[in-house]
Amino acid sequence: MNKKELVDAIIDRVGDRKTATEAVNAVLEAIQQAVASGDKVSITGFGAFEMVHKPARTARNPSTGDPIKVAESWAPKFRPGADFRDQVNAGGKASAKKR
Repeated sequence: MNKKELVDAIIDRVGDRKTATEAVNAVLEAIQQAVASGDKVSITGFGAFEMVHKPARTARNPSTGDPIKVAESWAPKFRPGADFRDQVNAGGKASAKKR
């Protein structure tokens, strides 16, 4: 599902495309701004978004084996909530039975 399909799924609840698009954009922007400023965003039953620090390290080029210095960085991280994890697990089991 991409952003357009998400908006289409929300149209049934809010009534029109403009309102659904504004709602999706507002939620995504709020999450992005909060995580970028260092806050943790927790949505009960869904999951948590947070910023994690990745320290500088030395890696290896897989082609040549030469060491490469990787700079430190900050990245977003998502941890699914228990309800979301259980729903995905149940969906995975159901799709595995169809195969």
